[in-house]
Amino acid sequence: MEKDIDRIKVILVEKKLTNKWLAEQLNYATTTVSKWCTNSCQPPIETFIRIAELLDVSLDNLVRTEKNANRSNMSDM
Repeated sequence: MEKDIDRIKVILVEKKLTNKWLAEQLNYATTTVSKWCTNSCQPPIETFIRIAELLDVSLDNLVRTEKNANRSNMSDM
């Protein structure tokens, strides 16, 4: 079973930013951003791209899953 990692939430915490900040930057409701952070739903790909830009991370880093992250780590060896 593949487990999704709450990447948006993790990156926000790492960068000491909040859901509210992200919602304001994107002009979305904080409840919507909260759903993205808990993987209850996902933003459109265009919004994922904008989130990656705002958080200064690669799109791949933002949308990876635990399984894909492990696979990437294995290929680095």
